[in-house]
Amino acid sequence: MTTAPPATRGTRRSVAGARQPAVQLPVARVAVEVSLAHLDRPFDYLVDEKDSAAARPGVRVRIRFAGRLVGGYVLARLAESEHQGRLGYLERVVSPEPVLTAEVADLARAVADRYAGTLADVLRLAVPPRHAKTEASLAEPSAVAPVADPSAPPGKHPHSAEPVAPPEPAARPHRPAAAATEGWARYPAGPAFLAAVRDRRPARAVWQALPGEDWPARLADTAAVAARAGRGALIIVPDARDLHRLDLALAAALDGLPHLTLAADLGPAVRYRRFLAIRRGDVRIVAGTRAAVFAPVADLALVAVFDDGDDLLAEPRAPYPHAREVLMMRSSAGSCALLVGGFARTAEAQLMLDSGWAHPITPDRAGLRAAAPRIEAAGDDYSTGANSAAAHARLSPAAFAAARGALEAGAPVLVQVPRGGYLPTLACARCRRQAVCRRCHGPLALTAGARSPSCRWCGVPEAHFRCAACGFGSIRATAVGSARTAEEFGRAFPGVTVLSSGGSKVRATIPPRPAVVVATPGAEPVVDGGYGAALLLDGSAMLARPDLRAAEETLRRWMAAAALVRPAGDGGRVVIGADGSLPTVQALVRWDPGGHATRESAARRELEFPPYVAMASIEGDAPGVLAALDILAMPPDGELLGPVELEEPGQQPEQPGQYEQSGQFTAAADREPRLRALVRAPLAQRKALCAALQAVASSRSAHKEPGAVRIRVDPSDLF
Repeated sequence: MTTAPPATRGTRRSVAGARQPAVQLPVARVAVEVSLAHLDRPFDYLVDEKDSAAARPGVRVRIRFAGRLVGGYVLARLAESEHQGRLGYLERVVSPEPVLTAEVADLARAVADRYAGTLADVLRLAVPPRHAKTEASLAEPSAVAPVADPSAPPGKHPHSAEPVAPPEPAARPHRPAAAATEGWARYPAGPAFLAAVRDRRPARAVWQALPGEDWPARLADTAAVAARAGRGALIIVPDARDLHRLDLALAAALDGLPHLTLAADLGPAVRYRRFLAIRRGDVRIVAGTRAAVFAPVADLALVAVFDDGDDLLAEPRAPYPHAREVLMMRSSAGSCALLVGGFARTAEAQLMLDSGWAHPITPDRAGLRAAAPRIEAAGDDYSTGANSAAAHARLSPAAFAAARGALEAGAPVLVQVPRGGYLPTLACARCRRQAVCRRCHGPLALTAGARSPSCRWCGVPEAHFRCAACGFGSIRATAVGSARTAEEFGRAFPGVTVLSSGGSKVRATIPPRPAVVVATPGAEPVVDGGYGAALLLDGSAMLARPDLRAAEETLRRWMAAAALVRPAGDGGRVVIGADGSLPTVQALVRWDPGGHATRESAARRELEFPPYVAMASIEGDAPGVLAALDILAMPPDGELLGPVELEEPGQQPEQPGQYEQSGQFTAAADREPRLRALVRAPLAQRKALCAALQAVASSRSAHKEPGAVRIRVDPSDLF
């Protein structure tokens, strides 16, 4: 690879003259930690003889670049450089610890190319910051000793503490393989997948979990198969609550073998200690959130992700990779097994099946009928109160009957509400136009205990509302939040405990006794034995969101909640607050995520929407976006959609030249509007599209073009 010479203008000649190049492999190829797109390539530096032993591939170094000291990683040692000019020296080796493995370096480069980003940005996600004190205490791999994790619940998962060096294979406790395959026996293709993991075959599967499935135990069983084969496993879950459940399951399934969890909320010392233990090969079973997707697990046999449709798995920092896609790349590059699991199925997972790249792991219909609760839509002909005037109310007779029956049976009731707060959205009682603040035109909302609404943007109360369209002075609620819902259930079931879960107060578990649990999507607590009933309210509002993934996301949230309910044979019931004739509602009633994903995929393929086309967004100030589009070399058969102007929070509909800043309006005549353009191309031209976008970023960086522009490949939001 041809490399450009590093800038050595700031190198002191007296120091450089006293240095002597290493006798063996005197050139180090370095990945410089500079995020400028036009400098996204490795650079060659000379290695001083005194640093020759320490400057191994993967270690952190400091180099002088454009007159500044910056960090970098040694990628390789070479006998000579392809650059014919003068090379600078490595300033120093920060640490002799090789924190960047060759596999992770190659993966980071592939991810950067896949998402039109830079290697430096990906390496910031892949390698945690150095913690010198921790590194000094672990100078030798054998020095890794058990250290209590302050973030872990006491007495829950001792095997996830900092690991000791693993025992010899003969000393490891052996667990019969039948124990791991017992849970997978309910899936016809499950045992075959475990056999592929054991035999080191690169099987790839999309797993549809049964309702009520103990999915952490199934993932732990799969990791145990890899551990018994002497290989590693990496499992990714969306959030800390899921990670804690998986941590407990791994501790039970691995029979004393060490494993580790990685999450972004760990302290710097704990995170770096665990990272070093994984990099040194002391631990080969790793679970974590999206922060662990680049974990340098040795000899991978399995990479897995559960609930791949959760938006927490999408990295919000450049270059915005998705954990599922990174694991797919690791599976392909490392020839290891891949498992994409969940109760629902995303369009991306369906594409994997349609292309033949992966195979399904689904239960048979008999097992599904035995595990699923009874699911009905409000207003169905056979539901309670179907002929009453309240059949299509927010809290229908069927919902009240299901809740009352579960409480009388001694089981808790789950109520899923899409919105938090009390009354988060208000409208004029006459014309139904959204109620907005007369000061900043922000939406008005009503909080619990408040007599008058207030603005959600500026916080100013609106004591005397007057509709700007019709002049009417009364308002009504268009959306009901979880706080108001909890209040209504408290009045409907006096004497019953009402619990809330959502926002900053998320409950992980609740005791198995009668209670009403009002939760927002994703914050549903787990209860031993399952809920007696689940009420999925405001389903029509969830489906009506202006989002390409509205139906897919709604079904995913519904299935995650319904999976916590007891089987129909034990009295479990689910009532959906939406029209029963809608395809998404019917998919839940039949528990058919595969059929729903097939229909969604067919529609997206016809309309040329992701994931059946490659798509990217270019967003930013108007001059920057327009200049980027002028540079962009469209791939063959590519198409440009837009650009369109984005509406910003605080913008006045009647006064588009003004914006709100710090609660005051300031003229913005000199402020350019923000634009967004979408570029799409056939899947076969994804690499060409990403290369063209990288060329745009490189040109803008090299010429220091004004205006901030953000380029995202596979954006999660299209509207």
